[in-house]
Amino acid sequence: MSELSTMPTVLTIVGASPDAYAEAVSRVERLLSSHREDLGPLAADVFVNSGDLEAVKAGFAELAIDFAIQPVENRKKRLLIADMDSTIINVECLDELADFAGVKAQVSEITERAMRGELAFEGALRERVGMLKGLSVDALQSCYDQRVQLNPGARTLVTTMAQHGARCALVSGGFTFFTSRVAQAAGFHLNRANTLIEQGGALTGEVGDPILGKEAKLAALREETAALGLTPADALAVGDGANDLAMIEAAGLGVAYRAKPIVAAQADAKVDHTDLTTLLYFQGYKAEEFVS
Repeated sequence: MSELSTMPTVLTIVGASPDAYAEAVSRVERLLSSHREDLGPLAADVFVNSGDLEAVKAGFAELAIDFAIQPVENRKKRLLIADMDSTIINVECLDELADFAGVKAQVSEITERAMRGELAFEGALRERVGMLKGLSVDALQSCYDQRVQLNPGARTLVTTMAQHGARCALVSGGFTFFTSRVAQAAGFHLNRANTLIEQGGALTGEVGDPILGKEAKLAALREETAALGLTPADALAVGDGANDLAMIEAAGLGVAYRAKPIVAAQADAKVDHTDLTTLLYFQGYKAEEFVS
């Protein structure tokens, strides 16, 4: 639908460069009847009165910007539920563990297919973990220390939302060894993930039941909102792979971060060019409100 509804609407623009941001703002001003409120050096809310939003979105296609279009009401979310691998952190931990076991190429291929939605998550996880049988548990700490980093803006996103009263949950199809450490580093209140089974100082090649996958992530969203007396409309969910899709679709604001096409096509908004602080701008936070 190209014409705007009667519901107050806000278009948030975040630029990856001054030139891209300036061009995006210029195009909006030509196409929409609106007023702008600056959120940061390269971020602004555009409160839309009338105009053709489809033309605006089409005009953004080649620009290095990220944007969201949503109702003004209930923008600041009370729950953040985030995927870990390739979303809050820079790597897929299972792929990196596989490197220590000498099977990264085989494992990474399965990971890629699973994240694109071509393979059932549970079976793909068991197959990949099976390839780690016999790997020393010491490799987990080495992997974390040498390979895992928070993605740009991750800590600011989590800390800022937490300081403003939101509950922040890290929910991963990966492993508790990593989520517990990443949650602490980024400032999450809680974390959920799968458990690698070990015996005699080595991985057995098995993962504990039940497997935390797509449905468990959706369940976590529903359980956490219910515990807070909220609804999924009060949540922000962010992820990159097919197993994140259910929670992204259910959340009031579902964001695809550097995501696979199947996820990007269904999310309310995408972050492809900027960092994770863009999720704060999407909620109407101003840069001076950010907490690092």
